[in-house]
Parts: sequence; structure tokens; C-alpha cells
Amino acid sequence: MRRRTFLKRMLATFAMALGLDGSLFQKFFSEFALAAPDLPRVATGTNQDYSRLLTDIMHALGGMERFVKPGQRVVVKPNISWDRRPEFGANTNPLVVKRLVELCLEAGAGEVTVMDRPCNDPRRCYRDSGILDAVRSIGSDRAKIKHLNPRRFVEVKLPRGVSLKQWPFYRDALEADVLIVAAPAKQHGSARLSLSMKNIMGLVGGRRERLHVGGLHQHIADLNTGLRADLSIIDATHMMVANGPSGGSLDDVRVLNRVAASADPVAVDSYAATLFGLQGEDIGYIRYGYQMGFGQIDLNKINLVEV
Repeated sequence: MRRRTFLKRMLATFAMALGLDGSLFQKFFSEFALAAPDLPRVATGTNQDYSRLLTDIMHALGGMERFVKPGQRVVVKPNISWDRRPEFGANTNPLVVKRLVELCLEAGAGEVTVMDRPCNDPRRCYRDSGILDAVRSIGSDRAKIKHLNPRRFVEVKLPRGVSLKQWPFYRDALEADVLIVAAPAKQHGSARLSLSMKNIMGLVGGRRERLHVGGLHQHIADLNTGLRADLSIIDATHMMVANGPSGGSLDDVRVLNRVAASADPVAVDSYAATLFGLQGEDIGYIRYGYQMGFGQIDLNKINLVEV
């Protein structure tokens, strides 16, 4: 288990043992986990140069060195679910993924592994998304892109889960020192929007179609109690506004050239919802995530910086 994950769970157990209610636990957890009062909670910006954009956003958040320490093992989890080219916005933009990996390496990461559990044929998804070539083009033996091995999923108990009490998660993500989620901003037929908290579903095993039955939004929030990202990225460079999550037509895509990032998955997802003309409260899993103490949903209460 990652040290940071262990610490979070220890804090959660401690808070519950004290009988803290949800709001108190939320403050306790959020303020501890996100302790950086002089830095913005969410940084965002637009630029057609995605490498420059990612660099500026991470600088605003205190630098990648705030999240990645020398020698650490990092897992970067983009969306590589669909065998679509980057311009369709179904997957995370490969240039965004590439710069994220580079920033981790520049911060001294010992190893950065990019991975996802695609819905379409994995090899076609990795290739057609452009992410396979993007990671390989970095030319570092510390930057890797891997397919998930079905034998490396392990059952994880979810004591804070409301609907789910356990579910299989990918061992490598659980054991990484740092987990970075990079989610494309998409309309979604079942979840309404697919953002960073939902992107965690690409690191879980089992029959994922079961998660869509009996309360998808609560299930997503519950899964985030088992594996929480240390850094959440929203890729709205090519935002899918219809026929998600797979799309398939350029008419479904609005080119914004925008990226947002935060250590607070609720805050960055709440911000991303506004790009679709919605509020965080309109999306069930964001609302549940807030109620369960994962972060701040009210954008009026966070320091949001445009770079």
C-alpha cells in the first residue's frame, strides 16, 4: 500500500473512531491532505502549446516537485479506452500525457508508468490514441507504458464505501508512490460527465458493467475511497460534448485547448462541470465525493487561478 494512501486511511479511521461527522471529517481530511494554503486549489489555462500549458499549470500549483519526489514510482492513468484518434476527444490527448510524464521525470521520478484498462482492443487503443508513440518518443528507460495484467488485480476492502464494500484494484496503482489521473472532459451517457473521479474506473477489475447497475454515481465515489489520485488533471483540449464516452464524430468535439489540475479531485471535477454549463452539484459522483470528504465542491470557496 502506498505510504500516502496508508496515511489517508489511518486518518480516516482515526476520524471515524472519534465519531467525527461528515463535515468535520471533510475539513479534517481536506485541509490535511491539501495543506498548501498559499497555493491555488485549482490551476487552469488555455494554450495551443500543450507542453507550455502543462508546465505553467504545474508551476502555479507549486511545481511537479510538490507531488513527485526523487526516486518515487509514479503511475499516470490517462483515458486510453477507445480506438480513436486524438482529435475525437475520446482519450486523453497524447501531448498532455507526454508532458505529464516528462514533468515527473524532471522532478526526479525513479519510474513513470502509463496504463489504462481500455474498453476496445487494448493494442489498438494504445496505438490509435497516439499515447503509445507519445510515451516512447520521450526516449527514457524510466518512462514506460504497459498493458494491464488481469492477474495483478487484488481485492481491496472499502470500509468507507456506501454501496461497495470491496472491489478489485490494480496492484501497481495501489503500490505506486504517486498516482496521477489525467481524464479527458467528456459527456457520458450514463454518468452525464466523465471526469477525473470516474477515470479511476480504468484501474479496477471485475465486471465493470456491474458498477453501472444500482447506483453508478455512488459506486464511483466508493471506488475513490480505495484509490485516490494525488494529482488530478482535466484535459479539455478537445472536449467531447455529445455521444460520449466514445464519440466518433468531430461534430461531438469542441476544441478548447484548456487543461485544469488540482490535488483536489472534487474541486477540479466541479470546475470541469462548468465547462459544460453545469455545476458540480449536478453530477452525482462529484456531489457524493464532496459529502464523503474528498474535497471542495463550492468553487466560491477555493483559490482558482488562470495561468
